[in-house]
This record gives sequence, C-alpha cells and structure tokens, in this order.
Amino acid sequence: MSAIQQIQDGVKTFMADVAEGFFAITHNGLAFIGLVVFCVATLFGTRPDLRASAELRLINWLQDRQNEFISSDAGAVDRITAANPQDLPKQQANLAYWLSRKYKVGAEPISALVAEAYESGDKAMIDPTLILAVMAIESGFNPFAQSPVGAQGLMQVMTKVHIEKYEIFGGKLAAFDPMANLKVGVTVLKDCIARAGSLEGGLKLYVGAVDNSPNNYLNRVLAEHNRLKKVAQGQLVPIAEPSAGSVAAAGLENLWEKAQRLVNPNEEEK
Repeated sequence: MSAIQQIQDGVKTFMADVAEGFFAITHNGLAFIGLVVFCVATLFGTRPDLRASAELRLINWLQDRQNEFISSDAGAVDRITAANPQDLPKQQANLAYWLSRKYKVGAEPISALVAEAYESGDKAMIDPTLILAVMAIESGFNPFAQSPVGAQGLMQVMTKVHIEKYEIFGGKLAAFDPMANLKVGVTVLKDCIARAGSLEGGLKLYVGAVDNSPNNYLNRVLAEHNRLKKVAQGQLVPIAEPSAGSVAAAGLENLWEKAQRLVNPNEEEK
C-alpha cells in the first residue's frame, strides 16, 4: 500500500471516528435532556405546589422583562416638553397663549410649562402664576439660560448650591431640562418663602446674589405676577410694558381698560 493510500485511509478513519463520537454525544445529550424533562414533568405532576411556584416565578420574570421594556420607552415620553394648549383648562390656555406671544416662544412648550407650574404649585401651595412670573423674569422662558455666577435654566437655580436636588432627575445636567429645573426651582422658592416668612422676603432670598438689585427684581416679579393673574382670569392685558409715567403709557392703559369693559361689561358689578 502506497503512502498516499495510507494517508487517505487514515483521514477516512479519523472522520468516521469524529462522526461516530458526535452522534454518540448528541444522542446521549438528547437522551439526557429527555430524561431531565421527564423527571421534571413527573415531579411537577406529583407536586402541584412546586408547579405553582415555578409558574409564579416564570410569570414574575416575564412581567419584569415587560416592565423593563415599557420603562425604556417611557423615558422618551417623559422627556416630551410640549402640549396642545387647546387641551388645557381655560385659565392655563389663556396663560399659554399670552406668554407665547410676549416671550416669542412656542405655545406648545409653554403649555407644558404652564401645566407643570399648576401641578407643582398645587403641591407646594404656591400660586402657579407666581412660578410663571419667576420664570419669565429669571430667564424669559429660555431653558438654556445661564448667569455669570452659575444660575441655570428656566428658574435660574444655582446648580452648585442645589445639586443634590437634581439627583433624582439624573444629575446636575438636568438643570437644563425644563421640567426638572421647574420642579427644583419651585422647591427652592418654597424653602425661601418659608425661611423668610413672607412672599416678598422669599423672593429676595430666592434671587440672592444672582441680582445686585433685589428690590428691582422683586418689583418686576410682582408686576408680572399681577399681569399673569389677570391673564388667567381672561382679562385683556397688553403684551408690551409701557414706560411708567409717560402720557402715552397712561393713554394706552386707559385704552385697554375701555376695551376690557367692552368685552366684559358686567365686570364692575361683580
């Protein structure tokens, strides 16, 4: 027998041994799996309590997997910061449209902020129009605003000072998330009012070192607050803020008052 034939026979023998071994392993493996399945089925058949426990574990595992999937999608929904103003209650819709025109921002994102201001204000027992007034004066509804001293976001919260309040929202970068900043700002404002014992004092504490003229800040916030309360009630409030003491300003205010009386003729009788 030549060397080539010996090599060929050796290769054939090797391949045959490999195939036989693979078949034996597969056969034995399938037999083992079948035996395990049979034993498990027999055990569950004789022990209903074990079967019920296994079923419960399986159901819980499937539910956990489903909840993980739902929560992964819910994150995107939670980040949506816009709403249809037509879906809001009348007072909130009035505010959304007015603020949208005055501050030249979309009515939809403003609507979401107005709705959140009402929800957060209700929990903190703060007038939602005051919250909106603070946002208006602090940032002009720019969620990316930042002052030279580090006040950030819609309500110009000092992130470094209140960084722990952003932990539940994912950390300090949440300062530029409109909803997170609003909620943290309301918490800070509530604390300031409680510490000062009055609304005016709380606003002064809130502005802190952010503004070198707290009295001017206080007057601006209170003036905007007063306007927003009227807007929410459906009164006609001019978008532009006329200069105080000017004849033109007085004439404009009188014009708006006359227009308001025409729209609400019974307003004075209430």
